[in-house]
Amino acid sequence: MTEELDEPAVNWGNKKQYTKIVGLVFILFSLLLLLSFSSYILTWHIDEASVSSLVMDELNQESLKVNYANSLGKFGYHISSILIKKSFGIGAFFVCVMLFVYGVNLLFRRRIFKWKTITYHSVFLMFFFAAVFEFIRFLFFRESFFHPGGSVGYYIAGSNGWLINNLKSIGTGAVLSAFGLAYLIMGYNLDFNRIIKLLKPKPKTDVLADGEQDVAVSMNESIFEKDNIHTEQEIETLEVDELEEDYDEEGSLDFELSEKEDEFEIDESVGDGKSDEDDDLELAIEKTVEEKTATSIQNDDNYDPTLDLSNYKFPPLSILEDHGGDKVSIDKDELERNKDQIVDTLKNYNIAISKIKATVGPTVTLYEIIPAPGVRISKIKNLEDDIALSLAALGIRIIAPIPGKGTIGIEVPNAKKETVSMKSMLSSEKFSNTKLELPIALGKNIANEIFIADLTKMPHLLMAGATGQGKSVGINAILCSLLYKKHPSQLKFVLVDPKKVELSIYNAIEKHFLAILPGEEEAIITDVQKVVATLNALCIEMDDRYNLLKDGKARNLKEYNQKFVSRKLNPNNGHKFLPYIVLVIDEFADLIMTAGKEVETPIARLAQLARAIGIHLVLATQRPSVNIITGVIKANFPARISFKVSSKIDSRTILDAGGADQLIGRGDMLFSQGNDMIRLQCAFIDTPEVEELVDFISKQQGYPTVFELPEYVDPSTEGQDRGSYGDEERDALFEDAARVIVNNQVGSTSMIQRRLKLGYNRAGRIMDQLENAGIVGPNLGSKPRDVYCKTEAELEQFLTQE
Repeated sequence: MTEELDEPAVNWGNKKQYTKIVGLVFILFSLLLLLSFSSYILTWHIDEASVSSLVMDELNQESLKVNYANSLGKFGYHISSILIKKSFGIGAFFVCVMLFVYGVNLLFRRRIFKWKTITYHSVFLMFFFAAVFEFIRFLFFRESFFHPGGSVGYYIAGSNGWLINNLKSIGTGAVLSAFGLAYLIMGYNLDFNRIIKLLKPKPKTDVLADGEQDVAVSMNESIFEKDNIHTEQEIETLEVDELEEDYDEEGSLDFELSEKEDEFEIDESVGDGKSDEDDDLELAIEKTVEEKTATSIQNDDNYDPTLDLSNYKFPPLSILEDHGGDKVSIDKDELERNKDQIVDTLKNYNIAISKIKATVGPTVTLYEIIPAPGVRISKIKNLEDDIALSLAALGIRIIAPIPGKGTIGIEVPNAKKETVSMKSMLSSEKFSNTKLELPIALGKNIANEIFIADLTKMPHLLMAGATGQGKSVGINAILCSLLYKKHPSQLKFVLVDPKKVELSIYNAIEKHFLAILPGEEEAIITDVQKVVATLNALCIEMDDRYNLLKDGKARNLKEYNQKFVSRKLNPNNGHKFLPYIVLVIDEFADLIMTAGKEVETPIARLAQLARAIGIHLVLATQRPSVNIITGVIKANFPARISFKVSSKIDSRTILDAGGADQLIGRGDMLFSQGNDMIRLQCAFIDTPEVEELVDFISKQQGYPTVFELPEYVDPSTEGQDRGSYGDEERDALFEDAARVIVNNQVGSTSMIQRRLKLGYNRAGRIMDQLENAGIVGPNLGSKPRDVYCKTEAELEQFLTQE
């Protein structure tokens, strides 16, 4: 018993199938033309004689069948006769080239050349070679019956052509040469300087062992500029959606939609007849090749800070999940509809535009418009609410003008928003091969390009956003980017979480990446008083690092670590490899409300001074009001991120500009660093992914102890312990500390701490004992204390008397 199976339905209306069929027909027809043309060059006289005899037989009323010698028979002879003999001669072969490229574009969806480019080149070369070949026949082969330039070439430069009749042979040759050079210059940037360089005789140098001499001119040196050489990167994948579609409806604008790396252009011409091509002006840029130096060779004797955890493995990308496609889906109907709404709205207010271009991003689409001459920008800017009403969409933002482009931008949210996964960011070649010190994969911009920032260049980051708009996800994206890129010896985090739940997940990697106050049990700081102590401890760490940089004669942390790695700094003098320290405060507003100046003062000091020694701050808050983000803090945080906020005032507070109140939420953000402001879709990483990432790191071997910050003693309580110290109360290292101070003639607590490898509290108590003993003077603030004993002999005498 047999079962009938339903036959699968065939989609005969698929546009991709039709396009491939048309491409196949073009390729097949071009190859047939090539065969018939080649055969015609060899057999034209035979077929001509056969056709002439056929005509005579028909006149004599005799019916004879002609046996054509052309490879494609009668069709091949007649089509070749039309295109070669009666048209372009040998130049007709460019018809085959043009049709073949058309077919490849359509069949394989590979854009070898642009449609207009191949058409312009082929048509010009057909006429040019028709004239050139016919001119050559006129000069050297006048007796030949075959016209290699066809009828077109004959009437241009043949024996009875216009150029020969008016300019003679010399003038015709000059005109054709001028056209050929003009084509090379305009089409391929012919460089005469390189031609002169190639023709110029070179001095004979570099004699080889066998007596031969090295040629100074490279055989691969091109006489053309490099910016017009087609590379594989220029051969782009062409989907059916990328095919140009022209709409020439009466009373409407011409609408052209094409794609290039997720960028779509909508060209609108208002009947002015201007060309789309920008071939009027070309800028030739010659790239210089930097010489490779020997400094990149790494010395095997260099110190490797990663050897303490030599078996540490970086987290694999398989931990992360794909939350969305890497490629943005394009809805052409939505683009067309929004474009018509924008054009109609502007037309209602008598605002004419000459061109509109749409760039599709994961969340929003940027419509760039070029207004007609005489239209004021402010007039378009004031229509923001009207455009939002006509599009029935939230989050419309107008950028007038777009910096550096000379266009006006209208950002419209997409009906279908794409999620940017963290995995797609970290697996990208741009992030994998980055040379940035502290790379942060923030997200993708409107052009669907991955945006990576360097925290060391910011050098501090201020984040703001209302509840549920993606601020916590943004912090996780920053932390995970660094965890995927840095070794535990190169980076430490100081995490402050007043809410006690957002950053607690990272507590498991405390022996790998976290820094802690001495004597504390929890690496994640949640208590306000401990936050104050931690910030001041970071200030002490900053001062100690500056002293190390001063002794090491380095200007910044990178130079100092390079010197230490190359063993130019002696560890016995207190020098050590210094990791980057990133301070992350999740809810800054809560700290300001509870601690006020106690928190603001050390943060301001760190923000002003900590950049050079590798301490960087990331502050996040829900309330970007002026009493939270003060002028002192804003002045030292040039890099800012704003997710959606509730009001224009909050937007101006965080960004010094509006726009953050018009974002659509769920990771939609504005990034500002200096004057430029970029709209990004933040990379999404879910909590289970962070847990798995932390779990992978925590299961590996860590350091025996957590990285400790210097001890901090509250000045209000430090004076209560100060008094007269007897001999029995003096520290065991009192005399050693005294010798260090006298030998260096610098009364510094940090020097005692560094030379004797002590904590700050103990070093401070020893300094108080030295002051009471009369060896050093009183505290002078930020300056070192005066040293009363000038020589070691004087110190020994003093200690003996004591």
